[in-house]
Amino acid sequence: MEWTPGGSSQDIEDRRDQSGGGGFGGGGFGFGGLGIGGIIIVGLLSLLFRTNLFTLFSGGSPTTQQVRTVPNPQQDAAEQPLVEFVKFVLNDVQGNWDRVLPEEANRPYRHATLVLFRNATYSGCGTAREAIGPFYCPTDEKVYLDLGFFDELKNRFGAPGEFAQAYVIAHEIGHHVQKILGIEPKVRRLQEANPDEANPLSVRLELQADCFAGVWAHSTAQRRIINESDVRSGLAAAAAVGDDRLQREAGRRVSPESFTHGTSAQRTGWFQRGLDQGNINACNTFQRQ
Repeated sequence: MEWTPGGSSQDIEDRRDQSGGGGFGGGGFGFGGLGIGGIIIVGLLSLLFRTNLFTLFSGGSPTTQQVRTVPNPQQDAAEQPLVEFVKFVLNDVQGNWDRVLPEEANRPYRHATLVLFRNATYSGCGTAREAIGPFYCPTDEKVYLDLGFFDELKNRFGAPGEFAQAYVIAHEIGHHVQKILGIEPKVRRLQEANPDEANPLSVRLELQADCFAGVWAHSTAQRRIINESDVRSGLAAAAAVGDDRLQREAGRRVSPESFTHGTSAQRTGWFQRGLDQGNINACNTFQRQ
């Protein structure tokens, strides 16, 4: 992926030298006896309900916040190239929506903020924690990202490469686009009114965010800053976080009724659709197929 450092930092909020509390106890996989499968399930539910449910297993409260300064200049310096990359991708994704949203939806785009943190921090949707993974909080319109997730993406999920990382950021900004378009709040209301449809609606919301990530990827292909290898990297990242794959890796039976994000095939398919067609209208995942 072709990119250059040195872009604007106005949409980045760097909290890496802070650590958030909230009553968390233990470390690693020791959340009240939860195994890796339980962690994945709670993580998915946390993303669905936009609050940190891990606090329920550690004696804390989702609204309890403690932040203390923990400077780590050596780690900050080591991560600087990755921070520059995140900054480039964020600026490029949001710059693309600055153009696309008024043209295709007659809506102005307002920028989201991306919060960099380590371990845990506060958010408008509860405590953000590394174990939950990156997420978008519609309450404060911020994306929360622990850079350590990219190591997880590469080493655990088998999705290396810069464009795999870029896909993650573009997907989360896709949720911000959904809020601006009124899709996200409408879906939340439907989920509250129809609890039996909560999971299927969540899947459609996530797949649309994948497609919106593809819309941005289309623009990068047009500008020749990605190549076929980059596209494969992005598709691998989408496949890596499919519900069916996560359930198999957790040693569980694949249960479509519990899906909240879609299968690997669905996620790659909708990302590819956005990449191929490059417009919002291609991303109507709520139209019955």
